[in-house]
Amino acid sequence: MVANDAQVFISRVIGMPIVDAAGDQVGRVKDVVCYLRTDGRAPRVKGLVIELFARARIFVPMVRVHDITPNQVAILGQVDTRRFKRREAEVLVAADLLDRNIQRDRPTRIHDISMVQVRNREWELASVALRASTVVGRFGFGGRSKPEVVSWKDIPELILSSERTAAHLIAEFSDMKAADIAQELHDMDSEARAEVIEALDDDVLAEAIEELPEDEQIELISQLDTERAADVLAEMDPDDAADLIRDLPEDVAEDLLQRMEPEEQADVRRLMVYEDATAGGMMTPEPIILDTDATVAQALAHARVEQLTPALASMVFVCRPPLETPSGRYVGAVHTQRLLREAPTILVATLLDENLEPLRPHSQLAQVSRFFATYNLVVAPVVTEEGQLVGAVTVDDVLDHMLPDDWRGDLMDEVEATEVSDG
Repeated sequence: MVANDAQVFISRVIGMPIVDAAGDQVGRVKDVVCYLRTDGRAPRVKGLVIELFARARIFVPMVRVHDITPNQVAILGQVDTRRFKRREAEVLVAADLLDRNIQRDRPTRIHDISMVQVRNREWELASVALRASTVVGRFGFGGRSKPEVVSWKDIPELILSSERTAAHLIAEFSDMKAADIAQELHDMDSEARAEVIEALDDDVLAEAIEELPEDEQIELISQLDTERAADVLAEMDPDDAADLIRDLPEDVAEDLLQRMEPEEQADVRRLMVYEDATAGGMMTPEPIILDTDATVAQALAHARVEQLTPALASMVFVCRPPLETPSGRYVGAVHTQRLLREAPTILVATLLDENLEPLRPHSQLAQVSRFFATYNLVVAPVVTEEGQLVGAVTVDDVLDHMLPDDWRGDLMDEVEATEVSDG
């Protein structure tokens, strides 16, 4: 992996082969996508535009970039193979910035731009190499000037003004939690909200929708065209997507489900079978599931996956194959805290919590809440009478169902009132 303080010049990345986890080449880098930010912060690198062998161009977020070497870029995990569609707030480094003329005391253009890793798989633009034009001699020849390397702060084109346009808001959202983005959407007038929603990535919008009051969730998803709405629902947690789809008109809900990918659609439909305030209706179908021969080291590797919530990462479940829900026979659960105290080569199946009885899919909310209080849990397995693990309930799902239906709206109103009084 590139060291955190090592700069990578983007002109050298363009054209590099992209290899997957197996080492097979899947395409080449065509551009680097970034966005500008306010408050003097460096432009954030969002991801790479990759050209596949079929000449289709797709987007790969930086979180999927595992390593950048002098010869190749390695990526991990699944990537979205839909064609790359540029959003309004995005800047393409090669297409928009390289060779661009800028205002200096003599004609100057951007020769190259570097990026640097600031945190785990988070990258920012760092330095800009400038090349000034030289005086052309009487025979039409001129010498090449030596590039001057300056900070990104010295280039006005990389500094976002303080005006809060849609592009500025999108840039600000990059450093905000989903609940804070939801608050911003809640406070906007309808025209500004529509403009921002159009520019937001599907995954960011999905996380924000999950934090909105139910009536606003329905209003927002109804404003999207059907194809986009299906894409956003697919990015939501399956239990949240199921809750939202339940509240939509039946014909609209069915249309959206039909447009989702088969696997995502199956997860949501499976949850919709259960009543809302039951363990089955609250659970997520994607907990950490391991085979009986998995070791502690393998279990901890699964728990480190960045996309997992802290609650889901706090416990792993051991089952017989298949290891997707509904699984084969459920064997038991192991707390991640226990895994941290054991040797890496020990089998997870030998560390089961023998005192933890699973929930049933039709367990009611009152029973589920008592279960969490009794065992001091943040996540619990949901297992059928036939012994199949079908999902896991997290404590935030339980609280969400115990609080009044409009608790998110009340909280947002409290935030607004606090801001007014502070002002």
